[in-house]
Amino acid sequence: MIPLRQLLRNVAPDVCVAPQLEPAAMAELAALGFKSVVNNRPDYEEGPDQPTDAQMAAAAAAAGLAYAYLPVQPAYQSPEEIARMAALLASLPRPMVAFCRSGTRSGKLYAAATAR
Repeated sequence: MIPLRQLLRNVAPDVCVAPQLEPAAMAELAALGFKSVVNNRPDYEEGPDQPTDAQMAAAAAAAGLAYAYLPVQPAYQSPEEIARMAALLASLPRPMVAFCRSGTRSGKLYAAATAR
């Protein structure tokens, strides 16, 4: 198993992206000093074994993290989704982590939201 710290990729000094996280990772993120998490992965994208938004939100709350669910598709993020990510970046406490299946879509969404 790869340590959580190695899964995180900085896209800004106080923003990281990551591949799919498990609910147990929320406590570890909090221990690392993170303050919020954005889940960019639609529920059941790859089947029933993927943690749901509800499971991730509960684990984040238990760890004292702010949490937002902004599911987006891999190939296309709408102007509304990009605007919502920009609003989350402006309002959620940092440092923060955004995650999806591989981290790529969260990174693209971050780039689009900050280029506005």
